[in-house]
Amino acid sequence: MALVTTSPKARFYLSSPSLHPTRPSRPNSITTSRPFSSLSITTKENAYTQSISKAFANLRNRNKRCVGIISCLAAATGEDYGKIFLSDVTVKKRTQVYFGRKWNFIDISTASVVLSMHILCLCAPFTFSWPAFSVALLLYVITGLFGITLSFHRNLSHRSFKLPKWLEYLFAYCGAQALQGHPIDWVSTHRYHHQFCDSERDPHSPLEGFWFSHMSWFFDTRSLAEKCGEPNNVSDLQKQPFYKFLERTYIFHPIALAVLLYVLGGFPFLVWGMAVRIVWVYHITWLVNSACHVWGSQSWNTGDLSRNNWWVALLAFGEGWHNNHHAFEFSARHGLEWWELDVTWYTVKFLEAIGLATDVKLPSEVQKRRMSFSD
Repeated sequence: MALVTTSPKARFYLSSPSLHPTRPSRPNSITTSRPFSSLSITTKENAYTQSISKAFANLRNRNKRCVGIISCLAAATGEDYGKIFLSDVTVKKRTQVYFGRKWNFIDISTASVVLSMHILCLCAPFTFSWPAFSVALLLYVITGLFGITLSFHRNLSHRSFKLPKWLEYLFAYCGAQALQGHPIDWVSTHRYHHQFCDSERDPHSPLEGFWFSHMSWFFDTRSLAEKCGEPNNVSDLQKQPFYKFLERTYIFHPIALAVLLYVLGGFPFLVWGMAVRIVWVYHITWLVNSACHVWGSQSWNTGDLSRNNWWVALLAFGEGWHNNHHAFEFSARHGLEWWELDVTWYTVKFLEAIGLATDVKLPSEVQKRRMSFSD
């Protein structure tokens, strides 16, 4: 179904735009997580969050003009840590992830897995073969496209379309093989990202630094618990035995795949099919959290830092059209213009054409007008 319509004039930024005083109402909707399931850590809101919340209240009570959540945060803190390279995004907080805090078991395990995958990639030049490369490419599509972008993101996080349960579960299992967390964990974090986007409660905002939004947040479960509380936004998944099973047994499935690859092709298959492929999918997923909130253009008035970034879209099967996504979170299509390449959308359209995808959601013209910038 073509959606080529007259597009609002895009606003281009190296980074942050001038945000509007209020965010226009958007249609209702339902960001990646850790390789190991998060512990439910119940903590009191830290002093920083309390002070920011109080500052927000004072600013509103005095009817001062605050231009968007980002400007409000700046007014509340009165300090910054400089701008991100080639952008206008000003870092408002430096979260100490690696030093000066106590690491729990989940954080240590997560960091160990991520570090080991990166170290194993150093063997890639010495183990290259075309069969090993082909295995990595095939698993990149299976885990990255079918698993992360189609299943974890558009199907499970946002319910942009429906699939038969057997196919939904198959694609979700592919996502578990990306080693980014089980579906309950991944979906919960991503829904919190949309709920608190680019505020002090966002799990991974560049307002805490580019590298924090890219990957450092991945290793700090306590910070996530302080910002968002317990994962109470995924009851639709928690009531399904399949997803509870993946939650309990999650880490064993990538291990089983690693053993199978070693049996089939030895060490080269292990290096390319696991380490190289996993690290590649890690970083293209994380670029959506970081680069797509720092560099690119905005076509829609979302009131946050989300950007449309063409080169991330090429790498991440269409996920780089991030401002489009934040404008219409429910939409199965992120590349709303004919020239905005969106491989995930093409896959959904194919599944719809053969009768496997149903209730495919797209933004209406009324919804587009509501989210467009005023002339």
